[in-house]
Amino acid sequence: SENSLESLVSIGNICRSPIAEAVFRKLVSDEKLEHKWRTDSAAVSDWNVGRFPDSRALSCLRIHGIETAHKARQITKEDFQTFDHILCMDESNLRDLNRKSNQVKDCKAKIELLGTYDPQKQLIIEDPYYGNEKDFETVYEQCLRCCKAFLEKYH
Repeated sequence: SENSLESLVSIGNICRSPIAEAVFRKLVSDEKLEHKWRTDSAAVSDWNVGRFPDSRALSCLRIHGIETAHKARQITKEDFQTFDHILCMDESNLRDLNRKSNQVKDCKAKIELLGTYDPQKQLIIEDPYYGNEKDFETVYEQCLRCCKAFLEKYH
C-alpha cells in the first residue's frame, strides 16, 4: 500500500524489537522512503513499559552508527487495526499476537515472524537478554538481513 506501516514486536520491547525497529528505520531512511513507512516496536507484555532499551542493545546499535530514542510500550488494539505488518521474534510472540488479534474486530495486520524473511533461514531471533555482547550482535545481524529482505519485498 502507499503507506505501508510496520510494527516490530517482542516480549519486553527492550532488546530485540528496538534493535529491529532502529535497523528498519535506518534502512528506510537510507532508501529515502520515510514518507512510505511508519515504524514502531511494542511489547506483548507490560513488564518494561516506559523503559529505554537495554544498554547492550543501545551499545550494539551505536557500534553500527544507529541511534534510537525508543521507549518500551505495550501493543494496543489499535496497532492491529492500523499497521499492515506486525513482525515478531519467536513462536511465543506469534502465539500471543495471534491470540490478541482474534479479540480485535477488523484486524488488518499481517502477523508473522521477522525471521521468515531471513535469506539464511534463521527463523527464530533468540532473546539475547541473558546473553552477552556477541548475542546482541547476532540479533543485529539477523534483524539487518530480515529487514533488508522485508523492505525489498514490500518497497
